[in-house]
Amino acid sequence: MKCNVAVMYMHDHLDGDLAREEMKQLQQHLSECPSCYTRYESLERTDSLVKALPIEKAPVELGDRIMKSLPSPRRPAAWTSWVRRHPAVSAAAIFMVVMLSSFVSMWNQSQELSVSGPDLEHVVIEGKKVIVPEGQKVSGDLTVVNGDVQVLGDLDGNLTVIDGHVTALASTAHIAGEIKTIDRAVDWFWYKVSSFFGTLAYGS
Repeated sequence: MKCNVAVMYMHDHLDGDLAREEMKQLQQHLSECPSCYTRYESLERTDSLVKALPIEKAPVELGDRIMKSLPSPRRPAAWTSWVRRHPAVSAAAIFMVVMLSSFVSMWNQSQELSVSGPDLEHVVIEGKKVIVPEGQKVSGDLTVVNGDVQVLGDLDGNLTVIDGHVTALASTAHIAGEIKTIDRAVDWFWYKVSSFFGTLAYGS
């Protein structure tokens, strides 16, 4: 398998669209290609970030700005003709405007602590610290944004920490899944941009 095909399979896998046979081929390639394996780990981290972040809506004024940037109604034929001749460029331009607006909006939002997961009954929050107490079990994945995590008990799932740190894992701690620490939102932005243009490249 060539690396460019493996990259396409990576995106399909993260989107849940990869067939079982193709998944076996991807796993075989990743075991033989360190470069693709490193890229896959980066994509997996940024995919976790995307799923953990709240959905950001484009600013209300964005629609007005886009409408004002359109050509005057006196020249509709020239504008529509250009769009028809350059559909990929037009789609890419609109995508970049929306993504950049969402990215800026995300960074401008308050840095409040956010804790999410299916089982938060035994999770203790002290300021910016999230604690899984000793002797307690938390079921399912735990995602913490803008805070530090201290695990003293059991976590039956994955631990994802975004813009924070895992400050301590006690000898009594047990985490059944993976521990993912994501510190750069740029990874998320690059993943979405590369995914979009990768789709255009392979679709053409």
